[in-house]
Amino acid sequence: MTDLFSSDFTLGILGGGQLGKMMLYETRKFDIKTHVLDPSAQAPCRIACDHFEQGDLMDYDTVYRFGKKTDVLTFEIENVNVDALAALEKEGKKVFPSSETLKNIQDKGIQKQFYKSHNIPTAPFVVYDSKNRLNEAIVRKELHFPFVWKSCTGGYDGKGVSIIRNAEAIIPLPDTACIAEKLVPFKNELAVIVARNVSGAVTTYPVVEMEFHPEANQVEYVICPARIDAAVAAKAREVATRVSEAFKHVGLLAVELFQTEDDDILVNEVAPRPHNSGHHTIESGYTNQFEQHLRAILDLPLGRTDSKVGGVMVNLVGAEGHTGEVHYQHIDSILAMEGVTPHIYGKKETRPFRKMGHVTIVDEDLNKARQIAEEVKKTIQVISK
Repeated sequence: MTDLFSSDFTLGILGGGQLGKMMLYETRKFDIKTHVLDPSAQAPCRIACDHFEQGDLMDYDTVYRFGKKTDVLTFEIENVNVDALAALEKEGKKVFPSSETLKNIQDKGIQKQFYKSHNIPTAPFVVYDSKNRLNEAIVRKELHFPFVWKSCTGGYDGKGVSIIRNAEAIIPLPDTACIAEKLVPFKNELAVIVARNVSGAVTTYPVVEMEFHPEANQVEYVICPARIDAAVAAKAREVATRVSEAFKHVGLLAVELFQTEDDDILVNEVAPRPHNSGHHTIESGYTNQFEQHLRAILDLPLGRTDSKVGGVMVNLVGAEGHTGEVHYQHIDSILAMEGVTPHIYGKKETRPFRKMGHVTIVDEDLNKARQIAEEVKKTIQVISK
């Protein structure tokens, strides 16, 4: 590959949100030139890229024209025009992860069928092309309560997922293609980030444990390493590696998993990009996930994935009842706590449950880090002015 550093080589990033912003910390470190495309004029990435363009990520022409100006194209959000990516690849443009990988992941119905056809363990499911078909299956007693409903497209941060316990719960659901998934009793929600470079070198990060907010269905705490048996951790990393091999992705693949009551590992879903479950690596790891993503897509040697220290991450989300110009209340109080590093994403407007930042807490003693995380959660408030 041409000289990447301090040169005219251009990395294009589709999406200008917080993941892109944190990726740009690393491009700055390596002095790699960047172009970013995002629909919002206030995108967090705008502050740190060399060239910013405002445009629709789902528009074929916009994505195609943007891609033509770059040497390597990557993304920080899956909702991008795949046909434009495929056209760019046909012309020899490097797109990582590929349009083929993205096609198998963008639609959750296709993603689940992919697991089935590749013998990857996942919860039993049925795909329905409309709400009507879902209702018919219930009437015919082919589908029984309770089950997990997932929208095939457009879901993120807890949106597009509901546990359906009775017929009334179906009424507010949108009329869209969906999955009905068996509600599997599980002990833990885990995640493993797999990195694969262009040459095919693969490595996995330690297994993390995710604690969810009961109402918002968003990750509240990420704990690394997961407080699980070594044999279960080894199985989780092995399953995540199998998923990575099946998708043949280049870059990062975050694999979300369930640890069942019997210690089986089931794949929930994947994201082909840096992920919430890897943010702690900025402070706790030898190679943070954003640097690793760059190493992978630019075909550089992959970095060390183990942790220097135990890490817990807390998501900072907009407080309920607050919409408008953001104010981070008591941020000075958390900065006074030991091992605490806040990351503010640069979104000027808050609204309930919107991801506005995260805080990492590091400590040799993971239980102590988890306690401080709870203190952080109670102390800092993301409110409107």
